[in-house]
Amino acid sequence: MKQKFQLALISGMTFLSATTSGQTVKPTSDATKKLAHTYLDIKVNVVSTSLYYGESNSSLDEYKKSARGIQAGIAFQAGITPGFSVVPELYFMRKGGILKVNNPFTNSESTLRFNTIELPLLARFHFGKLYFNAGPSVAYNISGKQKMNDQSIKLSFDNTIGGFRRFDAGVQMGGGFEFPIKQKRLALDIRYVHGLTNMAHGAEMYNRALMISVNFSRAWKSNPLAKK
Repeated sequence: MKQKFQLALISGMTFLSATTSGQTVKPTSDATKKLAHTYLDIKVNVVSTSLYYGESNSSLDEYKKSARGIQAGIAFQAGITPGFSVVPELYFMRKGGILKVNNPFTNSESTLRFNTIELPLLARFHFGKLYFNAGPSVAYNISGKQKMNDQSIKLSFDNTIGGFRRFDAGVQMGGGFEFPIKQKRLALDIRYVHGLTNMAHGAEMYNRALMISVNFSRAWKSNPLAKK
């Protein structure tokens, strides 16, 4: 698990370093500097999450059901050039998934929930009002629970069979569309989250999520990262 975590982190940082260094640095006037996309977003959204149980458990596919979660936190879009931004985010997110009744694992309907703190770091490329972004993400599971037969039990985060891992690593990718409104903007962001860490001991279990965000934000007055 540690090797996968380190590999995902190193790969993501290498990607960000390559994309940043690959940007063409051009002299900019004051008018051009204003085009660097720098915003602070407050994120409060409903997300759709699910769990992937691996190819060896493909029989579970017909029993899987997505679960609604919540995402709440902040994102800072730091414009480096008019066409490129770096976007660190920090938020709480509730993940998990549902297995319907008669599934081969539990037979009864089962719901797993993870309460996490997540930190993505994205490279964002702007094409007018349209943008695309991708990058690594790390998460820490604060707590979790499983609900089955109208009973809820707390998840155990240890190295025993039936326990779960605290740390998760993955990648996020997607795009969005911005609607400028004077010194503010309205942005629609659609993003897929692909977990790389097996969350369970003794079984395969990976986080998946689809996030659709609507953000209304104000332009940041100054950005020390912007190209001079």
